[in-house]
Amino acid sequence: MTTVAVTPHPYRITPARVLRSEWHKLRSLRSSWITLGSAAALVLAVGIVMGTTYTSGGGDSDVDTVIMVLYGTALGTLCTVVLGILFTAGEYSTGMIRASLTAVPRRLPVLWAKAAVFTLTVFTTMLLTSLMTFVVAQFFLDDTDQAASLTDPGVLRAVAGNAVGTTLLSLIALGLGALLRSVPGAIGAFIGGVMVLPEVLSMLPYDAVETAVRYFPTQAAGVLGSAAPLPDAASNGGALLALVLWAAASLGAAAALLRRRDA
Repeated sequence: MTTVAVTPHPYRITPARVLRSEWHKLRSLRSSWITLGSAAALVLAVGIVMGTTYTSGGGDSDVDTVIMVLYGTALGTLCTVVLGILFTAGEYSTGMIRASLTAVPRRLPVLWAKAAVFTLTVFTTMLLTSLMTFVVAQFFLDDTDQAASLTDPGVLRAVAGNAVGTTLLSLIALGLGALLRSVPGAIGAFIGGVMVLPEVLSMLPYDAVETAVRYFPTQAAGVLGSAAPLPDAASNGGALLALVLWAAASLGAAAALLRRRDA
C-alpha cells in the first residue's frame, strides 16, 4: 500500500487575508479615490465659504457653530454613500462577486471584511476632513460671534460625531448595495427610504410618528454633529444607538440573503 504525503495548502483563508483582499479592491478602484476626494473637497469648500462670507449678527448667528462650519457634510455624505453602494453592488454589476465568493466559500467573511475596510476608510477620511475644515473656517471666524475652539464644550465631540454619522449612514448604503445587488436600485432605496421618507412622515400630525422620526438615520446623524443639544431631537446616546441599529439591520439583512442566494 502506497502512502501519499499531503502537504498543507500554503494559502489558507484567514480573516486577515480576506481583509487585505477587500482593502486591495477598495484602494485599486479609481472611483474610490474620486468619491472620497470629492467628499473631502465639498466639505472643506463649503466650510471655507461659510467662514469667509459670515458676518456677526446675521441670520445665522444662532446656528450651532459646528453645524454651520460643516454644512457641506450633507454633500460629502452623498459621495460616501455612493462609494458604499459601489463597493458592494458594483461587484455584482461587473461579475467580480463570483470570484470573491469562489475564493471565500463561506461568503459572510467577504461582507464583514468589506464593512470593516469601508468603515475605517470613510471614518478616517471624514474625521480628518472635519477637523481640517473646522480649523480653517475658524481662521476666518476668529473675530465673529461664531468663533469657537476645539476645546470648547461639545465642539470636539460634535466634530467627531459628524464623522461617525457620515460613516454609519454610508454603512447603511453599503448594506443596501449588498442587499439589492443593483447600484441604481440601492441609490434609489437610500434616497427614498433614508432621506425622503422621514420628511414625509414628519408632516403627519401624530406625536408617535414625530418621536419615531427623531431616530431615523439622517435625523440621528444631525444630532451627533451638533455641539449643543438640538430642540425636539434625540439625545446623543439615543441617536448613536439608533444609527448603529440601522446599520446593523442593513448589514444583517444583506448577510441573511447572501447565505441563501446564488452569486
